[in-house]
Amino acid sequence: MACNVAVNKRRVLSHLHLLLLLSSFLLVAKFGVVSGLNYTKHKQVSSLRLERIQKHLQKINKPAVITIETPDGDIIDCVHKRKQPALDHPLLKNHKIQRVPSEMPKVKRLKQDEARASRSNEAVVEGAWQMWHRNGTLCPKGTVPIRRSSMNDVLRAKSLFHFGKKQRRIIGPDRRADVPDVVSGNGHEHAIAYTGTSQEVYGAKATINVWDPSIQEVNEFSLSQIWILSGSFDGPDLNSIETGWQVSPELYGDSRPRLFTYWTADSYQATGCYNLLCAGFVQTNSRIAIGAAISPISQYAGNQFDITILIWKDPKLGNWWMGFGDNTLVGYWPAELFTHLADHATMVEWGGEVVNSRANGHHTSTQMGSGHFAEDGFGKSSYFRNLELVDADNTLSSVHDISTLAENTNFSLL
Repeated sequence: MACNVAVNKRRVLSHLHLLLLLSSFLLVAKFGVVSGLNYTKHKQVSSLRLERIQKHLQKINKPAVITIETPDGDIIDCVHKRKQPALDHPLLKNHKIQRVPSEMPKVKRLKQDEARASRSNEAVVEGAWQMWHRNGTLCPKGTVPIRRSSMNDVLRAKSLFHFGKKQRRIIGPDRRADVPDVVSGNGHEHAIAYTGTSQEVYGAKATINVWDPSIQEVNEFSLSQIWILSGSFDGPDLNSIETGWQVSPELYGDSRPRLFTYWTADSYQATGCYNLLCAGFVQTNSRIAIGAAISPISQYAGNQFDITILIWKDPKLGNWWMGFGDNTLVGYWPAELFTHLADHATMVEWGGEVVNSRANGHHTSTQMGSGHFAEDGFGKSSYFRNLELVDADNTLSSVHDISTLAENTNFSLL
């Protein structure tokens, strides 16, 4: 098994953008493994557990103004924005929803040749949107779209506590002090680019092409995302804000790539969750459903479809906002949720993550990105492009000094 990350640093200097090619583990038949997954097989469930799950579902599935059935089988509930799960958080009891950020990040003026190069790169791809828009029904003004969770969604999880949560990262004793927190003993493996820890960071941006990688086991996943980090990497206080696209049969019951968010304020122990599966993230947009399938997706040697993600800290109120696509505001993580990120971030990571469960005693065949090696190039490999950081002046600028890390010993860097 192998994974490549290609980072063209010369492009960073000459075009003020970075193309990170992430390719995955050894290619398997595109749908052979995925179609063999059993999404609904559960052990016998006690009536007491079913009762607890039902109570939890009633808590997170809020009453809908209208309900939309999607072409891919999801149910989207249009929930009044003041009734969304975020406001159940004890730290947000008196929270007033921020309608819009006080200020969008400013864009640093590009040199003429750099701007031209950036535009020419963007002309070869198209933006991806969401599958639930296809039937033409949208949530009314004043509501937010929330993907409804089902009994089967919870039963696929290890337990009710683990539903909608990442496993806690286990840091190995040989972890170097100057590398990010990705070395874990729970099967999570990464291929990333990352900033140093010496600078104060107030946001990050990237454009990521979307694929549908094959997943070997139901409890494995594959994702491409941005991490905004602060706190102790080897302690209990790591703060993380994360968003990107993800294929997770366990979480969603299928193998479609989906827009996702995640947050934690205590190193993935008790706080935080995916999407809107717990109180925390405040959604403000009525057209973007977090956790919904992304469509269309990139095709091998064909059209490339990507999503642009922007996360930044509001310079006045301190909330961490999320933008999607062409500056579409999705919502924000309130500053009250965090300790270290209440001030600023100390590291940003861009890259891929998979779960390697070693179900048959061998490394998983679950793919990262497109499932093809980086040297296959554009249109065949996964990429991150136009990597940018937000500084203390709320200004976006392209990254220049970054490092790369491929976690598995069989990974290689180009």
